[in-house]
Amino acid sequence: MADCILEEPSSPSKSSNSMLLIRIMSKRRTWVCLFVGVYTILLSFSWNLLKSVLSWYESTVSASSSSSGWPALYASVVLGVVFGLLSMAAALAMAIPATLVTWITVLVLLTFCGKPRRQLVVEGKKLTAEITGFVVRVLIKEGNVVAAVCAVLGYFALVRRSRDEVL
Repeated sequence: MADCILEEPSSPSKSSNSMLLIRIMSKRRTWVCLFVGVYTILLSFSWNLLKSVLSWYESTVSASSSSSGWPALYASVVLGVVFGLLSMAAALAMAIPATLVTWITVLVLLTFCGKPRRQLVVEGKKLTAEITGFVVRVLIKEGNVVAAVCAVLGYFALVRRSRDEVL
């Protein structure tokens, strides 16, 4: 602990502001409110985009006399991409705390094994790169699966809807 050098803050307001920020961010209620707020914004955005894509699809289908499936394909791909990105954002929000806990646990275990500080820093950098790469691969894979499923289901729902309106 003698290696740690604490510098005096340059102004008392800067210190009190940072302490206030640390105190607020350490509360579970703050994180829950942030989580709910972000998800509210994401859901609002996706709902508004869903309504605009469906209104574009309805105007395109009603304007064209031919019953081609291209507007349904475009709309379903857009919906798939939106919901794929939304699922990736949701999974990322859940993965970050779990990843940090895993990372801290492994570093603490390496410390208890008697690794020197320099070697611990090197191992920490390797570990960070490995965990980050794994999380990104999983997020992309899950986002692609959700996007594909939403696009296929959306396409069939839109085609069936347009056929029911024609009949």
